[in-house]
Amino acid sequence: MNEDQAAPHKFAFGRNWARYARHVTPIEIGKATDDLKQLVGPYGINGRTFLDIGCGSGIHSLAALNSGAVHVSAVDVDENSISTTRDLLQGKAAADSYDIGKLDILSAAETLGGKKYDIVYSWGVLHHTGNMWQAIDNAIGFVAPGGEFIIAIYRKTPLCGPWKVEKAFYSRLHPILCFPFTLIYAALYLLGIALIGKNPYRYVKDYRNSRGMNFWYDCVDWLGGYPYESATPDEIRKFVEGRGLSLISEYNTRATRFAGLFGAGCAEYVFARQAK
Repeated sequence: MNEDQAAPHKFAFGRNWARYARHVTPIEIGKATDDLKQLVGPYGINGRTFLDIGCGSGIHSLAALNSGAVHVSAVDVDENSISTTRDLLQGKAAADSYDIGKLDILSAAETLGGKKYDIVYSWGVLHHTGNMWQAIDNAIGFVAPGGEFIIAIYRKTPLCGPWKVEKAFYSRLHPILCFPFTLIYAALYLLGIALIGKNPYRYVKDYRNSRGMNFWYDCVDWLGGYPYESATPDEIRKFVEGRGLSLISEYNTRATRFAGLFGAGCAEYVFARQAK
């Protein structure tokens, strides 16, 4: 039984990532690599181990390897994401520099053999598990002494409740019906871009320079991203620092002008565990 059959109420993230990965070029990979280096900050990635929780398309695992990670473990609960990551990394990195496997971050019993990592990274994933705080807590357990914990979590907005309802609805739609639904959302989003004085055509054309992503597949990911949770920056800081880590840096924590209208947006956090 595949992931879609096992949990019909949950969005098929892996299927969407597989479609996105078909369009990945060196431009997207280069942008993802540059952004990852900037996010990690002064400690860098070179010569360090890297755990990618919720590897999706595999682009950030590849970015870590391109940034000098000595070894990358890419894990996901979705079989499509696992196979997509395997296809993306094959031939682009030494086979002994990475491993790919299935992991449910909510299962405390799955410990990856007791391994700890210099960098534990999970971008836009843990809020889709159905139990975000437990997922964050379990992910922290993989951080080695002196290591970093890097996560991106949806910012909480007044519209998170309605969006959660929409996502539950979208994730149950037949794929044929998802297309017009996504098209309407994308059109309204670009209309909003035009109303604030930006060029919608250029916005879409340059979108690949935003974390190496794709506008259409990001729309699909947002509309269907269920389960869905969000948090304020204060909630994230308090929770993670309460588990012995210290905040190094954070990005995109301030609400935008139309917070929540077209999406919550992810805030990024970099925490560090004290070395023993």
